[in-house]
Parts: sequence; C-alpha cells; structure tokens
Amino acid sequence: MTTERDREPAIRVQNLQKSFKELHVLRGVDFDVAPGSIFALLGSNGAGKTTIVRILSTLLRADAGTATVNGFDVAADALNVRESISLTGQFAAVDEILSGRENLVLVAKLRHLKNPGEVADELLTRFTLTDAASRKVSTYSGGMRRRLDIAMSLIGQPKVIFLDEPTTGLDPEARLEVWQVVKELAGRGTTVLLTTQYLDEAEQLADRIAILHEGRIIANGTLAELKQLLPPAKVEYVEKQPSLEDIFLALVGTGAKAETRKDKS
Repeated sequence: MTTERDREPAIRVQNLQKSFKELHVLRGVDFDVAPGSIFALLGSNGAGKTTIVRILSTLLRADAGTATVNGFDVAADALNVRESISLTGQFAAVDEILSGRENLVLVAKLRHLKNPGEVADELLTRFTLTDAASRKVSTYSGGMRRRLDIAMSLIGQPKVIFLDEPTTGLDPEARLEVWQVVKELAGRGTTVLLTTQYLDEAEQLADRIAILHEGRIIANGTLAELKQLLPPAKVEYVEKQPSLEDIFLALVGTGAKAETRKDKS
C-alpha cells in the first residue's frame, strides 16, 4: 500500500547553509529528489557536493535550513535517517585482508541480519563477483572493489543511497561497470543521489541534474531542460544541440574549464 511518505520526495533540501569559519561553503541550497530516481549533483572541486552529502547522511550539522531523507529530518530524527540510507564515499571502504564474501558476511552480521551467508551470496551474484568471492580483496581491480563497496552498502536494503564521486580514479572500463550498477539500483526502486565532477557521468546516469557552483544551485532539471538554457549552435547549417559540458561551462564561467580539461586528461 502506498503511504504518504512514499508520495513525498525521497530527499528534500531547503535553504541549506554551511560555513567553516570564514569560508561559506553552502549559501542556501534547495532541491528535491523523487523516489526511485537518480539525481546528480554536479560541480567542480570545492563546490560543496561532499558537504551536502555529509549533512544528508547525518555526519555534519547544517548552520541553517532543513533537510529530510525518506521523510525524516536529518537533524531531529538522525537515527531513522541512518536506518534509511547508505553512503559510499570516494574511496572503497573494504577490508583488503578479507575475501569479498567475508566482507559482505561481516557487514550482514553487524546489521544483525538472518542468514548473512545467503545475503552475501545473493549480492555476489547480483554484482557479478561470484567467481572472485573467495579471493582477498587486495587482488581485486578498481572496478571490482567499487562494485563490492556498493554491494556492502546495500545490505539492509536502504531506500536511499548516496554515492559521493563513486568513479574517481577508475579506468574507463571500471567506470562503465559502476554506471551499470547505478542504473540497476534505480531500476529496483532505490533512490540514488550521485555527486560527480564528470559531465559525461551525469549525462549518462541522471534523471535530473543540479549544478552546484559557489555554494548555490544555479540550475536544476532534466538534461533536456538544461539544454534549453542555451540556444543550439549552428554548424554548416546543421543544428547542433548544446552538450552538458557547454551548459556547465556557460553557467559556472570559464574558471571551470581548466578543471574540466583536467578531468578528461
């Protein structure tokens, strides 16, 4: 049965503000994330993406504004928020001494789940890690570690998962593997908030994209809606739609060009 909580945004952020001494990181951020969707928070280094994730996952308190996750206030009802979410950071939080299966079993036991072995085996199959289940994680490739990390974060079936720059440092093949995992998460009804500085990642994955710049959301919409912010360029009489890179650089200014080129190198 559909409840009132199921009909409201999975994540709602209103006038979120955060400063570290004289550094104003968030200057009044607003956005909603629909249940079961992929929402990309796109911005350069230092834009405030990780700060937002830390506030939403109850690791950091905001100075002002409100935020709810799965209908629970992150400040007033932190325990219920934590039970509703999972967070995967920029670096895989796996134990390299243990095998892949042992990592999953350990987390399942910590969450007091019945039949932790069955939980581990199901996730190994789901994330195509069965053949490597008994190998130490130290022998895994970057993509395999990231898949295992995400699998561990899904133990307990969280309704909302935060992926903070999940493909940083991965090679192209590993990035594609993670992209497929993210799409499957949303396909199963999990709400995904993804932070990234890779324009193609947001373009490939997100149902909605918010561009965060200097502590504020300066654009928020579907890729098609964002493309309407710039007129199509005409090259040799052939209409060309603006890319997400064109939109991003036009909105945040030329100062981001060097960062974007660095990402591509």
